[in-house]
Amino acid sequence: MPSGRLDDTVGFETKAVKVLEGVAHLVSKLSSDQRSELIDLLGTMAEAESDPARREFLDGFPEGFVAP
Repeated sequence: MPSGRLDDTVGFETKAVKVLEGVAHLVSKLSSDQRSELIDLLGTMAEAESDPARREFLDGFPEGFVAP
């Protein structure tokens, strides 16, 4: 009988994809000025972030969601 760990992981990944799809939709509705402001904010957050994985995520976020 499966331990449920794989099911939990798949469920989490499915939820994460849905959340990111929602974020992508909202970001697509932003004006050019709003996208620029978001990119600046993410850059500021990345500079202040001490966790390397979070910093990498914040640095790469605009490439996947905000790029005009």
